Amino acid sequence: MDRRSFLTKSALGGTAAAAGTLAAPAYAQGKRTLTMVTTWGRGLAGVHDAAQRVADSITAMTDGQLTVELKAAGELVGAFEVFDAVTAGQADMYHGADYYFTGQHPAYQYFTCAPFGTTAQELVNWYYHDGGMELHDELGKIFGLKSFLAGNTGAQAGGWYAEEITSPEDFNGLKFRMPGLGGKALGKLGASVQNIPGAEVYQALASGAIDGTEWIGPWADEKAGFQEITKIYYAAGFHEPGAGLSVATNRAVFEDLSPAHQKVIEIACAEAHQWNLGQFLMNNGAALDRLQAGGVQVKEFPESVWDAFGKASIETLDEFMDDPLFAEIRKSAEASMAKSSGWIDRSEGTYREQRDRVLGI
Repeated sequence: MDRRSFLTKSALGGTAAAAGTLAAPAYAQGKRTLTMVTTWGRGLAGVHDAAQRVADSITAMTDGQLTVELKAAGELVGAFEVFDAVTAGQADMYHGADYYFTGQHPAYQYFTCAPFGTTAQELVNWYYHDGGMELHDELGKIFGLKSFLAGNTGAQAGGWYAEEITSPEDFNGLKFRMPGLGGKALGKLGASVQNIPGAEVYQALASGAIDGTEWIGPWADEKAGFQEITKIYYAAGFHEPGAGLSVATNRAVFEDLSPAHQKVIEIACAEAHQWNLGQFLMNNGAALDRLQAGGVQVKEFPESVWDAFGKASIETLDEFMDDPLFAEIRKSAEASMAKSSGWIDRSEGTYREQRDRVLGI
C-alpha cells in the first residue's frame, strides 16, 4: 500500500469517526457560528489581520447568517495544534501557514511556498489557473479538510542574525528559527533549526535560545521588535519567496453549509489573499527605511550562500519524491512557475527596471 492510500484511509476514517462526535452546530433563528482557530498570536501584524479579514468578511457577506468567531493561538488550542483541532471537529476551521503541517504531509509546503519556489504572483497563477487549487483540495480530502488560499506575505526576508553571514560554513551550529522544508534545508548546512510559533519568537531570540530567526519582512519584523535585539538583517531569503496563508474548514462542516455559504467562504479567502498581499507590500518599504534609520544593517547573502541554499533545497525536496502526491504537486508547481517566469521577467521585470531608472526611484 502506498503512502497516499494509507493516509487517505486512515485520515478519512479518523475524520468520519470524529464527525460523529461533533457538537451540534450553533444554530439560532437560522444562524450559525463557526469557530476559527489560528496559528497566530492575537495582533501579530499582517498574519492575524488576514485571519480576521476572512472571519469578518464571511460574517458581513452573509449578513450574520454565518458568523465566524476567531480564536487566536492559545485561546482554544496552541498554534501548531490547529490542524488536528479542525480534523477532529474541535474547531470548524483554521487560518494559518500550511507549511507548519508538513509533518502531516510534506506537500502542504507548496500551499505556503517551497524553498526556491513560486513568488506570490506565480503562486496565484498556479493556484487559480494551472491546477493548484484542485491539488490543494485533493490533499485536503485525505484529512477531511476543504482548503483555500487566504493571505500572502509576499517575499520574505532572509532574517535576523547576531553575526554577519559570509559563507555557508557560518550556519554550522547556528540555532535558527525557520519552519517547514526551508528549515530542513537549512539543517543540511549544519544549523540547529527550531520551529517556534510566531508569538514566541521574540522571547526566544532575546533569551539566546536561538541565535537568529526569520519571520516575515520589514513591517511585521519591526512590529515584532527584533531590531531591539540585533541589528543585522538579510533582506532576501530563499525559503519563502511568496508565502501563501490558508483557511481550511472541516470538510463535513463545509459540506453541511448551503452552496451560497460555501461560495462566500471561497470568495472571502480569495479577497483576503489579495488584500493581505497588498497590506504587506505597502508597509514593507517604509518599515525598512525606519529600520535602517534606527541602525539596522541591511545585507544580502553572498552567491556562495545562495548556491548552498539551492543545493540543500533541491536535496530536501527530492527526499519526498517517493510520495506520489508530493511528486505530483511539486511537478505541477514547478512546471507552472517555469511557464510564468519568462514573461513576467521580460515584461514587468524590464519595465520596473527602466521605470525606476527613468524616474530615479
